[in-house]
Amino acid sequence: MPINRTTPLRVAVLASGRGSNLQSIIDAIEAGWLQAQIVAVISNKKDAGALERARKHGLKDLFIDPKPFLGRPDSREAYDRSLLDILQQHEVELVLLAGYMKIVTAALVNAYVNRIMNIHPSLLPSFPGLDVQKKAIDWGCKLAGCTVHFVTEGVDEGPIIIQAAVPILNDDTPETLADRILVQEHKIYPRAVQLFAEGRLKVEGRRVFINDGKPVGEAIISAA
Repeated sequence: MPINRTTPLRVAVLASGRGSNLQSIIDAIEAGWLQAQIVAVISNKKDAGALERARKHGLKDLFIDPKPFLGRPDSREAYDRSLLDILQQHEVELVLLAGYMKIVTAALVNAYVNRIMNIHPSLLPSFPGLDVQKKAIDWGCKLAGCTVHFVTEGVDEGPIIIQAAVPILNDDTPETLADRILVQEHKIYPRAVQLFAEGRLKVEGRRVFINDGKPVGEAIISAA
């Protein structure tokens, strides 16, 4: 049975860009159906649009400058240790990567095992990495989509939580396909966070089981 929380799930969002997936989380919280509280929005880019979105909604926005860590042999790990200190200070329960253009290291992953989520614009395990819409079109795929998964040290390799698919049209470009996928990203990311908040996710090896999960819609979204 789902957990009835007495307090909202404490969430931090890491973002490097415009923050459209951050906005979908904010909207779901403000609409009252996502039982979470964003306690910090953190970026490695000082001018990230996500930070401006945070400020507009009265959320704590933080810029962690990567420059002081450059040149160190453990630069990536040192950056993540600094980030981890902030997460722990804010008593963060779940970390969300939303267009975060840094590969997280073991320093962060090991501290938040199965408590870091990422959204990726392909149907993993197909097409990890970048330029995924172009790859899907070039391969002649009939479906593309997006995936919310738990984060591990491997890039886009963590256990899959929820996915959504869209058809690839004959006249699609990477840009038009990305736009349609983004609509689905904004639907499934808040849903995955709510599943976590309800205590309905169970990870066994590479598989994520959803308590009382069932397909939604016309077999487009894999679980709810």
